[in-house]
Amino acid sequence: MMQSLVQNLVHLLVLLFFPLLLLGVINRVKSWAAGRKGPSLFQGYYDVLKLLQKGAVYSYTTTWIFRTGPLVTLAALFVSGLIVPLTSGSGPLHFAGDVLAFAYLLALGRFFTMAAALDTGSSFEGMGASREAGFSALAEPATFLSLAILCVPAHSASFATALAKLPWESWGPAHPTFLFAVVALGIVLLTENARIPVDDPNTHLELTMVHEVMILDHGGPDLAFILYGSALKLLLLTSLLVHLLLPIPSEGSAVGGLMFLGGCVGIAVVIGIIESTMARLRLRSVPQLLIGAAVIAAIGLGFLFYRGEP
Repeated sequence: MMQSLVQNLVHLLVLLFFPLLLLGVINRVKSWAAGRKGPSLFQGYYDVLKLLQKGAVYSYTTTWIFRTGPLVTLAALFVSGLIVPLTSGSGPLHFAGDVLAFAYLLALGRFFTMAAALDTGSSFEGMGASREAGFSALAEPATFLSLAILCVPAHSASFATALAKLPWESWGPAHPTFLFAVVALGIVLLTENARIPVDDPNTHLELTMVHEVMILDHGGPDLAFILYGSALKLLLLTSLLVHLLLPIPSEGSAVGGLMFLGGCVGIAVVIGIIESTMARLRLRSVPQLLIGAAVIAAIGLGFLFYRGEP
């Protein structure tokens, strides 16, 4: 009982304080690659605290949808964070079918972000919401197929059961199915978090913005919730990759916690390197990338059935 309580407490602390640090790692790597000193690793914390101290301004054309959008999105992502395993093999709210709940909670948060953008009545933000909807529709097949690769061998739609059944003794060249899931989820991670080559979180070009254009009218605490929610989504999808790449103990030991944190930092460094060495894709090329991710995941799932795993 005490071990479970400590495990849940560690999970909650990581969920609350670690996401913004990942953004700091990415920005620091990009700064080093550009030959600049760059912002502090803790700049995200300063930004969120500063925004929380400000007031919010709402246009008379907006409704309750615009005001509740950031709150609902953050709430959906936070509940997702209580489902997804972090430093151990299960989350505090794990249950049968939590894999599906996780995917649909991400979709719920995305829906309210787009709804809040449309509620402003701005054609500019409507353009961003339209692009977000299109990219998300193409990213969801890759997400579900990758999750299927994880769940089918375990005959369970629960993260705890699926991760416990990962065949680490034959993982890699002898069992490449999960490598397909890693590649597909990596592309989904970049897409869902508006990272290069799909989107540029630092862009100010009107015709190329996707996620950033949807939050232009938000300010103060609402913008703080959005920034923290974005960092939280980055952590959640990164955690799936870490659990697929590293044999983190399911019981939640200190070694497992260090492995998880180190793996997340490593993936953040890789994202920073990608953004420092690649240019953003043209908008018409993004669907091809996402369809390719779905095809990769489908091949991995087909290989799983070919081996007779189910």
